[in-house]
Amino acid sequence: MEASQTSANATPNPNPDPNNNYTSNRNSILSSTPVWPTIDGPLGLSEDESFSYARRFYKFGYALLPWLWAVNCFYFWPVLRHSRSFPRLRPYVVGSAVGFSVFSVILSSWALTFAIGGEHLFGSIWDQLVMYNVADQLGLTGWS
Repeated sequence: MEASQTSANATPNPNPDPNNNYTSNRNSILSSTPVWPTIDGPLGLSEDESFSYARRFYKFGYALLPWLWAVNCFYFWPVLRHSRSFPRLRPYVVGSAVGFSVFSVILSSWALTFAIGGEHLFGSIWDQLVMYNVADQLGLTGWS
């Protein structure tokens, strides 16, 4: 009877969940560096294979294939997102991100220059710059 009275007089636990430990229950995905260098996790490549692919994508991007830089950034997104993870891969992935950004700015400015400026910007040389009248100039269309 005395044991039941002491447990009844004890202050109740304000947190009845015994497993509520805030330090061990944190989301380990957000707080730590990634375990896998690719976006497909354990199904992806090992770190050595990833290094080989990242280096190849980076180098072939200079061979007028800058879309490979975009693929490199997408596929190795965990490396790009976490600055301290996979230090061997990071220079190639960051270089791909910079290269693709520069390529996108140049391509967009070229396209906008021709789309917005047109004949008003280039004057009389406009007819020689545009490609849609090449067939007319060569006499390949029947309606001229």
